[in-house]
Amino acid sequence: MTVHHFQPNHYYNTIGQHEPVLKICDGDTVVTTTVDARGWDQTGESAAQRGNPMTGPFYVEEAMPGDTLAVHFDSITPNRVWGWTSNILAPNVVDPDTAAKLPPSEIVRWTVDVPEGVAFLEKPTPKLANLKLPLRPFLGCFGVAPSKGQAISTATSGEHGGNMDYNGLVSGVTVYFPVSAEGALFHLGDGHALQGDGEIVGTGIEISMDVRFTVKLLKGKKIGWPRGESDTHVFCIGNARPLDQALQHATTEMLSMLQEDYGLTASEASHLMGQAVKYDVANVFNPAYSVVCKMPKSVLASL
Repeated sequence: MTVHHFQPNHYYNTIGQHEPVLKICDGDTVVTTTVDARGWDQTGESAAQRGNPMTGPFYVEEAMPGDTLAVHFDSITPNRVWGWTSNILAPNVVDPDTAAKLPPSEIVRWTVDVPEGVAFLEKPTPKLANLKLPLRPFLGCFGVAPSKGQAISTATSGEHGGNMDYNGLVSGVTVYFPVSAEGALFHLGDGHALQGDGEIVGTGIEISMDVRFTVKLLKGKKIGWPRGESDTHVFCIGNARPLDQALQHATTEMLSMLQEDYGLTASEASHLMGQAVKYDVANVFNPAYSVVCKMPKSVLASL
């Protein structure tokens, strides 16, 4: 097991079979940085083309199609003192008559105080002058190379991961991806210091990050959609539009996981899911929406 320190000097706006920046092995750890969604780095300078530029890809030795790549986020930490957001709800998350009356969206800056663990508007209105929100840093966009040699825009998401914008993908979480290309080719970026459910203004508090992650290769384990594990839940992520299709993918993957990993029949899994699952609406702004199907570990412990 090796710890690699990698400083990127170029970025990609698609996730695909790009030339790897570093080859790593099962069990290795990588310490690296990401720029924000507009390509601004930790100094605030433009380092990449806007549109969720990705650090990577990282080639995992011996990873082949049909395997699963597990990525554990050891730490995700904002590395500058400000971030930015949009200031108006996305038109598609409100009624059409209300959407027509919304003012134009503008970009506003937030102070990000990592030592204190809070964010607040740099130029608040009087009503928001005392607003301080706790940081919950996560990565909005990351994943592995998709199947069939595709290079998919970091604006969207799919079976390979991508721009899921799920605020549960924080430090301490492990995410599992279906490997579809030799080496898996893991990409990461689009740091958010904080974001509510759904990314309903089209952004979180966008910021550059210092990231430390560790990979584990699960040879011969085949999954269909991204899965994850936190201290309290296991979960599956479906990415699609319309929203009900994303929910179907997430629910189907949870059904498969309960049957394959926990040995339940379809009926047993249905009993469990029908009374115990929870859903998070992760993203309703991007071309593909993201829905998370979660199962409490406390329930699974009773099996």
